[in-house]
Amino acid sequence: MFDIFSGLHFWLGFSLVLALAFVLAFEFINGFHDTANAVAMAISTKAMPPHLAVSLSGIFNFFGVLMGGVGVAYAIVHLLPVEMLVNVDTARGLIMVFSMLAAAIAWNLGTWYFGIPASSSHTLIGSILGVGMANAWLTHTALSTGVNWSKAAEIGLSLVISPITGFALAGFLLWAAKRWMPDSKMHKTPEQRREVDGKKHPPFWHRLVLVLSAMGLSFVHGSNDGQKGIGLIMLVLIGIVPGKFVLDVNASSYDIDYTRNAAIHLTHFFERDAMTLEQYLAQYPQRATDGISGDAACDPRKTPQTTALLIQDLAGIDNYRQLDNRKRIDVRHYLLCLDNTAKNLAGMKGLPSSDRTDVLRIRKDLTATTEYAPFWVIAAVALALGLGTVVGWRRVVETVSEKIGKQGITYAQAMAAQLTAVASIGMANVFSLPVSTTHVLSSGVAGTVVANRSGLQRGTARNIVLAWVLTLPAAMILAAGLFILGMKLV
Repeated sequence: MFDIFSGLHFWLGFSLVLALAFVLAFEFINGFHDTANAVAMAISTKAMPPHLAVSLSGIFNFFGVLMGGVGVAYAIVHLLPVEMLVNVDTARGLIMVFSMLAAAIAWNLGTWYFGIPASSSHTLIGSILGVGMANAWLTHTALSTGVNWSKAAEIGLSLVISPITGFALAGFLLWAAKRWMPDSKMHKTPEQRREVDGKKHPPFWHRLVLVLSAMGLSFVHGSNDGQKGIGLIMLVLIGIVPGKFVLDVNASSYDIDYTRNAAIHLTHFFERDAMTLEQYLAQYPQRATDGISGDAACDPRKTPQTTALLIQDLAGIDNYRQLDNRKRIDVRHYLLCLDNTAKNLAGMKGLPSSDRTDVLRIRKDLTATTEYAPFWVIAAVALALGLGTVVGWRRVVETVSEKIGKQGITYAQAMAAQLTAVASIGMANVFSLPVSTTHVLSSGVAGTVVANRSGLQRGTARNIVLAWVLTLPAAMILAAGLFILGMKLV
């Protein structure tokens, strides 16, 4: 880990430490800001005492990050267009990272202070979009190319659909429980349980479901939200010390061979299907931009030349450590451009399903040594998120459990909301899509309140909706303003 500082100028090394500290601070804040949602139901229903709940939640968040992979991490990274990712210099990279994180941390702390369950996912994504558009404005390029809008639309759709799904599914689960088990003790609130039955805790099986689903929610939250921190750290490392992190230097010769062969297969694909290439170029003319120097560019017309340069640089190479820093950066450039071509090709209308399957396999092999994270990065994010979980949870827990509905929440409502959130976030992890734990759970609670006909508290509901609507543009404006200011001062 510490070898990343070797050969760095003091101020560059200091900037690197500060940038990493900012990322970990964001994840720490994310822990007590978002993870409070994971234990809100278990705490409010007395299924678990608060300090045990947040401690176990921190542990499950930790393991969720460790075991979550990096799919969501690079979904976040690739919100920025490939041309920006392959051309970022150290100064621009530093300003980009600090602008995104400062905006995200400021908004998260503000909403936490007022006990509003706002989304860290929306905050981070808004910050990235703001930086991308600000960069396009400063470089006098079209705003349409400042952000990877196809990826942004995909992520935006998941952020919109997930809370709607949470609302509907949780409401349906509660309706079904009331219809088929109307006399069950699960429909009591903790206060009713204490007054009628003289018991402090939920019935055993209901308590077990509440505890297990809370820990499951903590785990899937860690695997989804933790990856966002991993993606940010990789942006920091690639922007500041690219020679050491643009490629996975621990990749095996087997991985390198697969990467090289994938590039060759992409060229062969175009060679054997000239009609597909012609349709592709007509559909994506805007991709014909000089993303890298020399004969290679992020232009599908130059796929054979890019592949030839890649093969030339990897000739006789079975370990990336054999390449100097400049060559590693070049290889990453070639791979990102080829992957961008393959991604656009896979999304082309009318492409036969067999060809689309081939292209998706090519993409997987092309990114095998660029989409990665060292173990110390994953462990650091996991630790920051886990520790953050045990701090400052009370404000958000009170809002989610006590201020959404006019009446106390029942065990059935808590179970429906938590099980819905676990399923929704778990499915998002399968498809490598970032979603908001905050909005999925709070919308699930709202769905159960409506299904229970116990009445929503309009003030809280209004604040949650406003936070949901305003977080993205507010983060975009904050991050864009900071980025523009930083670039003007350099």
